[in-house]
Amino acid sequence: MIKAGIIGASGYTGGELLRLLVNHPSVKLELATSRSLEGKPVTSTHRHLEGFLDLKYENPDSENIRERCDVVFLAVPHGSSMNYVPELLDGNTKVVDLSADYRLETSEFEKIYGIKHKDPRNAVYGLVELHPEVEEENFVANTGCFPTGATLAAAPLAAAGLIDIAVFDSKTGISGAGISPTQNSHYPNLAENIIPYKLTAHRHRAEIVQELTGFDEDLRNINFTPHVIPSIRGIFTTAHLFTKEPLSTDEVKTIYEEFYRDKPFIRLPSGVPSLTAVRGSNFCDISFEADKENNRVVVLSAIDNLVKGASGQAIQNMNLMFGLDETCGLWLPAAAP
Repeated sequence: MIKAGIIGASGYTGGELLRLLVNHPSVKLELATSRSLEGKPVTSTHRHLEGFLDLKYENPDSENIRERCDVVFLAVPHGSSMNYVPELLDGNTKVVDLSADYRLETSEFEKIYGIKHKDPRNAVYGLVELHPEVEEENFVANTGCFPTGATLAAAPLAAAGLIDIAVFDSKTGISGAGISPTQNSHYPNLAENIIPYKLTAHRHRAEIVQELTGFDEDLRNINFTPHVIPSIRGIFTTAHLFTKEPLSTDEVKTIYEEFYRDKPFIRLPSGVPSLTAVRGSNFCDISFEADKENNRVVVLSAIDNLVKGASGQAIQNMNLMFGLDETCGLWLPAAAP
């Protein structure tokens, strides 16, 4: 059994890691950390796991974590993982970092996040559908939630060198803001409302640019605007992909089917994807329609931001890192409606 630890287990992504790992056939949950909740039962904050877990929150040092764990998930705020990674990687422990600390080139991270990086190093970007090389790694930088839905929506056309301009409009549930309430997640502000924010300069745009220009370095006209909607989970992305030549819907379908062949968590349903069809699951549902008159393809994607956008994707990465089938412990239908 793979012994797993979660650093920063009291938040939403930590709770989702616990929920998914508790029934993983190849994993034993070894520890869950929280400085402020040390000694308290994990179920005191994650009540949905009552009867499934008897762990208590701990606050061990890195040496203790390394000795006890085969894999560690870092579910900590941006800027914190860089304090853990150098010490955790000293031994044989594998690490999946759910923060943004290692997703970008160091100079790009420092510019966007305004933080001096304490541990510059390269890490494979943990979007398995685009980076199967994670199976060779001991350390993976898990993908951001918005970039997962946006990048997967556009990757097939970007890889074909067909995109001229990309415009992404993404709507996220309030759990994406984390467990601590904010002005945008406060119920009276969000109920029956939609709140756009960081209209032209959201930090997740850099990840989308990084991945799509990896296919086509000339593709620099990439635009992204996020919105918060009165939903708990999910990210729904509408991508307007202006192409270099007119395409039919059938031509787009062929490109997407071939690109995502043998990718178990990518589904191409007929009609418009639904957040309820992916809630609680690790699937990304994608559909599309071509607008030949305007050299445009509208691509829609739906993910659960806490699963495919965070914790499920982290486990998908872990599975490959340990030579398991990537669906292990994750082949679950959505919790619809």
